[in-house]
Amino acid sequence: MRIPVTLAAFIFVTLATLLAGATGQNMREARLHQAAAEGDVTTIRQLLAAGAKINARDSQGRTALLVATQENDVATATALIDAGADVNAKDNIKDSPYLYAGARGHLEILKLTLSHGADLKSTNRYGGTALIPASERGHVETVRTLIKAGVEVDHVNNLGWTALLEAIILSDGGERHQKIVQALVDAKANVNLADGEGVSPLQHARSRGYQEIERILVAAGAR
Repeated sequence: MRIPVTLAAFIFVTLATLLAGATGQNMREARLHQAAAEGDVTTIRQLLAAGAKINARDSQGRTALLVATQENDVATATALIDAGADVNAKDNIKDSPYLYAGARGHLEILKLTLSHGADLKSTNRYGGTALIPASERGHVETVRTLIKAGVEVDHVNNLGWTALLEAIILSDGGERHQKIVQALVDAKANVNLADGEGVSPLQHARSRGYQEIERILVAAGAR
């Protein structure tokens, strides 16, 4: 069937217009991610006003807010969150602004996500809450903040480890991790919850010679 010339022209113009619109939208959102990486809040606001989608994803599945969070750019993250960015939107490897800020100890951004609907039960690619990597990496104030926010202290990740276990197994036993172990104990973490192989936190601490952590655990009833 032959399509009339006028109809064909109409279809061509319509498709061209839609394609141009889609291309323009993609360009705005690519610029949004670039502006987030560069900390260009003025451009971010202009792009959002022009119709850029605030939770659009880049090739890695990241939103502009996650890009800003990875840069630990508080001002840019604040502008995006205030404009309605999703603090729980995950990328291709299951990082979200909330989870990433917690894991990396980006405390100011973490607090922003907590005050804007962070999902305390969300988990990363290892099946862990934000509290677990924060404990492993020695982010004392982050751990305290997450505990206060209500993150489950005895959550077990895909490795069979809790925040307490990671604060021992993957640490150097130094002052920061001693404070974290104490904070977890004070938050009523189960000091006898063993790993997947049945090794308890106390056994891990003793095998590594972490005497101060051992003392904290014994005082809390560990065995």
